[in-house]
Amino acid sequence: MVQTKPQFQTLAIALPDILSLQVTQAQFELLAIANPELRLERTAAGVLIVNPPTGWETGERNSSLTGQLYRWYEDYGSLGKTFDSSTGFVLPNGAIRSPDASWVSQARWDAVSPDPKEGFANICPDFLVELRSVSDSRSALQEKMQEYMQNGARLGWLIDPQNRQVEIYRPGDATEVLTNPTELSGEDVLPGFVLALNRIWS
Repeated sequence: MVQTKPQFQTLAIALPDILSLQVTQAQFELLAIANPELRLERTAAGVLIVNPPTGWETGERNSSLTGQLYRWYEDYGSLGKTFDSSTGFVLPNGAIRSPDASWVSQARWDAVSPDPKEGFANICPDFLVELRSVSDSRSALQEKMQEYMQNGARLGWLIDPQNRQVEIYRPGDATEVLTNPTELSGEDVLPGFVLALNRIWS
């Protein structure tokens, strides 16, 4: 059977803050294919979230973050898989989220059925990082971090370069807030991983 390539129509539209667009998971996947330059997310209620490309400062910080995580992965790759900010995950609550960096244990990844691995994997990362940019709402990111914890994440970092703060999230525990730390430990979730924050703060 020959599949026809979907046709895309370019449409420019400005949405007031009081309006939102609802999309199904299938519609979201079509939008993501048609707009690879955008970071799209979908809430559990089906609301489409459009994240434009980041500025150079956030891009440089995220490059350091993912680079350090990948260097750890080269030594501990048998423990799981790492992903960058372009990766979407379908959480158990139906939301589709794209953390700035993430990791899934090998045992949990192996349990994901093969078909979803070709698109958005139906899994919440064990570990994830959200890196706040100037345009990001702190409260919205905090809600997202809580959502990750409620959907199976074991460790999460919300890094806020503007205030030189890190919020550490663990399921069932109160959020730990660190001011101007020099490094972060992956604890028992990512054994041996230490994130140096000098390039994140600069």
